[in-house]
Amino acid sequence: MTAPAPAGAAPRPDRGDSVPDARISRARYRRILRFAGWNLAVTWFFELLLPRIGLTRVAERTRAKRMQRFARRFHVLAVDLGGLMIKVGQFMSSRLDVLPPEITKELEGLQDEVAPVPFDAIRALAEAELGMPLPAAFAYVDPVPVAAASLGQAHRARLVPRDAAETGLDAVVLKVQRPGIDTIVEVDLAALRRVGRWLSHVRLVYSRVDAPALVEEFAQTSLEEIDYLHEAANSVRFAEEFAGDPRVGVPEVVWERSTRKVLTLQDVTAIKITDAAGLAAAGIDPAEVAPVFAAVMFDQLFTNGFFHADPHPGNVFVTPMPPGSTDAAVQASGEPVPAWRLTFIDFGMMGTVPPNTRSGLRKMLIAAASRDGKGLVAAAQDLGVLLATADTRELERALTQLFARFGGMGFAELREVDPREFREFGLEFGHVVRSLPFQLPENFLLIIRAMSLTSGVCSALNPAFNLWESVEPYAQQLIREERGNVASDIGRQALDNLALAWRLPARLDALVTRVEEGSLAVTNPALERRIARLERTMTRAVSALLFGALLVAGAVVRTEDAVFGTVLMVVSLLPLLHSLFGGRRGG
Repeated sequence: MTAPAPAGAAPRPDRGDSVPDARISRARYRRILRFAGWNLAVTWFFELLLPRIGLTRVAERTRAKRMQRFARRFHVLAVDLGGLMIKVGQFMSSRLDVLPPEITKELEGLQDEVAPVPFDAIRALAEAELGMPLPAAFAYVDPVPVAAASLGQAHRARLVPRDAAETGLDAVVLKVQRPGIDTIVEVDLAALRRVGRWLSHVRLVYSRVDAPALVEEFAQTSLEEIDYLHEAANSVRFAEEFAGDPRVGVPEVVWERSTRKVLTLQDVTAIKITDAAGLAAAGIDPAEVAPVFAAVMFDQLFTNGFFHADPHPGNVFVTPMPPGSTDAAVQASGEPVPAWRLTFIDFGMMGTVPPNTRSGLRKMLIAAASRDGKGLVAAAQDLGVLLATADTRELERALTQLFARFGGMGFAELREVDPREFREFGLEFGHVVRSLPFQLPENFLLIIRAMSLTSGVCSALNPAFNLWESVEPYAQQLIREERGNVASDIGRQALDNLALAWRLPARLDALVTRVEEGSLAVTNPALERRIARLERTMTRAVSALLFGALLVAGAVVRTEDAVFGTVLMVVSLLPLLHSLFGGRRGG
């Protein structure tokens, strides 16, 4: 039996205290569904009903304003509710394949605009997770958060002397989830899954995207982001990927002070990557940082296949290195290393690129660097971005125009272009893209987000930065790596052709034998001469094909192996002579 509460004291919490939380959760769930239901009804009225009764022009004339109004209202809803709704807006802003530009543009600036949680609530959750009072775990914790987001917030802290001695760290950052965020995420995902099922019955949506699958993709990313042990494992893997690379730094994890809801990391706070004044004060030229940052991101995407999907300026620091600390790196690589490095933080949102997707991205990068519109479209089809049956002639033409007009320009040059030209080309290009069966595969969402943020950071560092200049050397490296595969493919094809030529006379003899054993009068001299002529013609044709295959293979291989390549080219003369002069006797 529990003792009665003293007079005037607040009543003890009991099961009834969870009722308000449940009521709030139900209200949140219904508010999300009401917003979605109302906007779906408006869309049905304008996009489906009005065209059926001959009022298509009304729908078209009001579409842009309706989309903007929807985006603004969702922005307000997201900021008001917080939780996953802000993440939904950020997610939607990158789905250029699904949503019109009026929506994506309005939402692209949506940030974690939330008030910080009172420190007492943060302290209570951290102590419950760590199983000890906060002063026993940390010598000091700053009650003022260094960052507050919709899912959690971060505070600077210092380890107690014993832990500092064991880890070699002193200053750390304590990340703590917002109290009750698990329930909020559960409610938000339940509402989003229901909206996804609604959308799966809307033709305008299901013809372009699998809405329930899209929700599940978002759900998986969100659940991983609120599991701080998963984030810690990501940071360790990322550090292993760049082990020994002097360009990249990663904070160490204090595992003894980390749980699923609390994460303690080395404090690596330095100069924010877009802080021009801070970089200048440290003697670092921002224009030198841009290409290094782009190269590091390209390595993650096209080489490692494991990449930071949220490299916004708040998650990347430029850390000046002590004099002499890069000497060993210079000696090892033979190339100069800058006296600073890029330090990445916040590994909650990471992406992986499967090998087949990585191969397709490499082809796409090579095509883009070569200004090859047709090759870019072919790579998009290989990746599943475009259906193989799509009529892509207009897209190829648009991409060719894009490369011809804007391909070699940096950001500063692009600013000098007449805005009306951008607008006209954007409208035409957007119309072409939306008219095709075009949608992004699931694993492309984070890739596009990472590349978009990379481009934005590089332009902020150096307005004259030309992303093509970073892409082209990388593409040339990929071309060199692929050259061996091309030569191998040509060699295999030459061997296949040689086997065909070897088998062809025997197969023609067998054909003649079957004809002789049949009902045809094969003793006819004219027929025999025609069969003999056919045999000689086919053999010479195969010889000509072998000549071409061996010559091309030799030319490709010769750049890497001069001796073997020359041998192939010389050997190609034999089938050439046979194709020109062989089998001329007889009539």
